[in-house]
Amino acid sequence: MIVLGRIVAPFGVQGWVKIHPFGDDPAAWRSMKHWWLSTDADAPAERWSQHELRGFRPHGKGFVVAFVGADDRSAAEALDGRFIGAPREALPKPGKDEYYWGDLVGLSVEDEAGDTLGTVTGLLSTGAHDVLQVVDGEGEAAQERLIPFVAAYVLDVDLAARRIRTAWQKDW
Repeated sequence: MIVLGRIVAPFGVQGWVKIHPFGDDPAAWRSMKHWWLSTDADAPAERWSQHELRGFRPHGKGFVVAFVGADDRSAAEALDGRFIGAPREALPKPGKDEYYWGDLVGLSVEDEAGDTLGTVTGLLSTGAHDVLQVVDGEGEAAQERLIPFVAAYVLDVDLAARRIRTAWQKDW
């Protein structure tokens, strides 16, 4: 399951909810007839529940959505905090040099010399751009690096080789 975002609050009294997308094109999700919801982003596929989309519209700088069967505020409140996901085959194909966050998590990160900086454990959306969370090591000795996911620092993403090459140094 690819995690796409999270429901952050009920909206109004007719079952609508506000969403926080973990990517830059949530409007593309409108084409998906069904969305999958779970209280745990790392849950196996069988623990995600499928919901039919009833409505999707922009609201301010974000989006609000409604699901079939969630027709009032109480139903919307019951969905608050759930993660939004979809199986790979239900998602629109990403464009050239575009990636789903789920595809990047677990990739090895290297500097220009080929030295390993760590493994992508997650991404952060800062508003200006996304940031790779890269962890090198384990336990208390682990070091976290936050690398902006922009062309100036990310030189190459090779999904087949499970590697990201960066213009970043270990001592930064």
